[in-house]
Amino acid sequence: MGGFYTKTSIGTPLADGKERRTYNCEEYVLEEPLHADFALVKADLADRWGNLTYRLAARNFGPIMCSAARTTIVQARQIVPLGDIPPETVVTPGIYVNYIVEVTNPASEREMIENGVHYVSGAAE
Repeated sequence: MGGFYTKTSIGTPLADGKERRTYNCEEYVLEEPLHADFALVKADLADRWGNLTYRLAARNFGPIMCSAARTTIVQARQIVPLGDIPPETVVTPGIYVNYIVEVTNPASEREMIENGVHYVSGAAE
């Protein structure tokens, strides 16, 4: 998606140095799209081409992050042979996926929170 014009930052330091346009006598500021260098996404199934399906809430932001990042790394519960994922169930097409890692028994974030597990300096504590 390209940028968009908004009135939100008019009159604030956030508007400094950004392109401005006037429409119907009102001033707008161009907000450029955000891009991520990397997206780390958790999927349910993946095939070797990177087509993905998700479970539950992972479907909310996973596809968006895959398309927004320059490099997408996917943790999939299972990597299946080509053709095993019905095309109508593919949520993210492989064009947006660069790397896939199979993790057959992924950690449950809910259980980690319930057990008080948290991360410190990249390692689970």
